[in-house]
Amino acid sequence: MMENWGKSKDSDWNSEFNLEKGGTSYYHQLLNKRMVLNARDDTKSLLHRLIFVSKLSPELADKRDLAGYWEHQFHQGNQGETVTGLLLLYPSYTVHVLESSSEVLYWVFRELKNMKRQGSRALVLEPRILVMSHNIPNRLFSQFSYKVLDVPTRHLEEKYSDEATDGIITECLTKILNIGMHLAKYPKGSKNIPDAVFEKISELTIPQGFISHLLQCKEFLTPEQFLEIYDGPMNILLDSGHIFGSVNQDKV
Repeated sequence: MMENWGKSKDSDWNSEFNLEKGGTSYYHQLLNKRMVLNARDDTKSLLHRLIFVSKLSPELADKRDLAGYWEHQFHQGNQGETVTGLLLLYPSYTVHVLESSSEVLYWVFRELKNMKRQGSRALVLEPRILVMSHNIPNRLFSQFSYKVLDVPTRHLEEKYSDEATDGIITECLTKILNIGMHLAKYPKGSKNIPDAVFEKISELTIPQGFISHLLQCKEFLTPEQFLEIYDGPMNILLDSGHIFGSVNQDKV
């Protein structure tokens, strides 16, 4: 896989990425509908990608423990299925990318839902789903890796308009894509990405202010909202474009 990435899959990834970023806020309304329509048709053998953001628990003394938790859960609960991706650990937030079967990703949603019941003791708080891409042709990451980022906390209170959300989500997805392409240049190694590797792409770090803003955007589903749709009856009125079963009956 590393060799294939070295020879470049740019055209495949750029095509897929354009689909992910196109339409942004409106796109995510369409995405919610697509997740409802397609989720139950996904098969275990197909590859999917999940990107979600969350607040990091203030009770978590060592941020690396969150990476260890997920890695342990992947090994224990998923019958040896391969899970690749990236976990970015900020002082206050996380950005999490996972690539695996639909079965594994829906299990992750349920884990996040169960975490919520722990209240302030949960490892992550208030997660929101940015993207769930179905039937992707290739993996962006060769293994599951993580990085603890020591970044300034400025601009966390900055307010962005609804129009600005479009540019923010596009920039975030672009940075994630480019991080993955950069990491593909290196052979598999430590799950903890070395400082020297990430220092070369410091400009690709997603600002914490962006993550804070995205967590407040109601158009991004929570895991609970996704599961309510996924596990509930499929009562969809196609001519009106309403999605029934979700907390907010979005029109698309």
